[in-house]
Amino acid sequence: MTSRPNAESYDVICIGAGPTGLASAIEAKRAGMRPLVIDKGCLCNSLLHYPVNMQFFTTPERMEIGDLPMTTAGSKPTRPEALKYYRRAAEHYAIEVRLYERVQKITGHDGAFVVHTTNDSGASAQYHGKKIVIATGYYDRPNPLGIPGEDLPHVSHYFTEPHPYWNQDVVVIGGKNSAAEAALDLFRAGARVTLIHRQPALGKSLKFWVKPDIENRIHAGEIRAIFNAQIARIEPHRVCIKNGSGEQAVAAEQVFAMTGYHPDFDFLERQGIRLDPESKRPAINPETLESNVPGIYLAGVVVGGKHTSDIFIENGRFHGRQIIAAISGKGSLHEPAPVAPPGE
Repeated sequence: MTSRPNAESYDVICIGAGPTGLASAIEAKRAGMRPLVIDKGCLCNSLLHYPVNMQFFTTPERMEIGDLPMTTAGSKPTRPEALKYYRRAAEHYAIEVRLYERVQKITGHDGAFVVHTTNDSGASAQYHGKKIVIATGYYDRPNPLGIPGEDLPHVSHYFTEPHPYWNQDVVVIGGKNSAAEAALDLFRAGARVTLIHRQPALGKSLKFWVKPDIENRIHAGEIRAIFNAQIARIEPHRVCIKNGSGEQAVAAEQVFAMTGYHPDFDFLERQGIRLDPESKRPAINPETLESNVPGIYLAGVVVGGKHTSDIFIENGRFHGRQIIAAISGKGSLHEPAPVAPPGE
C-alpha cells in the first residue's frame, strides 16, 4: 500500500478513498479484479474533518462494507470508531491505495483509461485502468457565502472541536444540523455563541435529539439566535448583518459558516459527464451507475448532484456492489438513462 509504481494496470481505478470508494474497491477485489484507490487526501478524508466528538446518526451495521462487522462501544458509531473501521477494512482486503495524489485528468477510453496524478511535491504518476469509478464525495467543497471577508483566517466552513473558543465570541452561520450541533458544542465549552440564519426558523430536518436542545438554549438566552438575517460582510472581530432592523454588527473572534457542501462538478464535466443544468445530477444508468461516458461509473453522493442529502454512507456503500456486478457481467446492461429531474 506504500509503493507508487508508474504505468501499472488495474481492472478498476476508484477515485476517492471514502467509504463508498473503498466499498467499490472491495467489491472489485472480491470479484477477482485488481482495484486501485486514489485520493488527494488521507483515507476517509471527509470523515477526518468531521467534528472530533461526532457520533453518527445511524447504527454500525448500516455503515459496514465488505461484509465486515463494525464493533462500537455504544449503539451508534463515533468518528474515531468509523475511521478505525475503514482503516481495518482496507487492510483486511489489502486494497492498494495511493493517498495524497490529486487526479489531474483521465485520458483514454473504455477498457484503456489512464489516470494522471500529482502529489504535493509535484511528482507525477500514471495509472492504467480498464474501468473508472468516481466516488469523490462533496465534503471538501463548501458552498460559498459570496461575501467580503469570507476568506479571512478566522472564518471556517468546518467545525472540529469547541475547546479553543472558550470565553470567546463565536458566530455560527446556518440553521441545519451541522450549525445547531456546532452552536451547542461551543456553548457547552464556554463560548459566547450567536447563531445567524437567513430563514425565519431552524431547519425542519434537525435530528430529534438536537431540536429541543438548541431550541431550549435559544429560549433561555444561552445561545443568541438572529433569524431572517443576511450576512453583509465579515470583518476582523465582527460579522455585519442585515435584517428588518437594518444593519448591525455582531462580535466574532471566530466564524463558522456551516452552509453545506457540493460535489466537484467541474471535475465531472471535464471527464465529459453530462450534468443537468439545474440539479447537476449526472447522466447515469440507474441500474449500472455507468455515466454517459462508457467505462466511467459514479458512486456515492456525486450521483445526487446538488441534492447531497439524498445519499449517505448507508445507501452509497451499495453502489460499489451495483457497479462491479455490471462490470463483471452479473448485472443487466442498458443504455444510460436520462438525468432525473430535481427532487426525484
